Amino acid sequence: MKKLLLAVSTVALLGLSAQASADEMKVGKKIYDRAFGRGCGACHDIASNPQLVELIKAGELSEESFAKTLKEGKNGMPKAMAAIMAVGPVKKAGYTEDQAITAVYKFLSK
Repeated sequence: MKKLLLAVSTVALLGLSAQASADEMKVGKKIYDRAFGRGCGACHDIASNPQLVELIKAGELSEESFAKTLKEGKNGMPKAMAAIMAVGPVKKAGYTEDQAITAVYKFLSK
């Protein structure tokens, strides 16, 4: 009986974890699409700016460095946390700044 209960609990936790991850990816996409009103891609999906997806997937932009840039800005990149936290799904999910950063980073690294 204990083994069955443990197995059921494990499956339930895995299901909840997968759902949380899927929700996090959705929020990350919404951040990328909506921050600053026109989305991050308005600047970052053009050839003259760093290609975030490629940098993240290549391991050239860590989540820590990504977070620092979002919080402090860098070169022509403005501080982005206020714009990120204003995105409706971020507010609805009750995310902290760090959770929002992780969501968009995971979305970009998929």
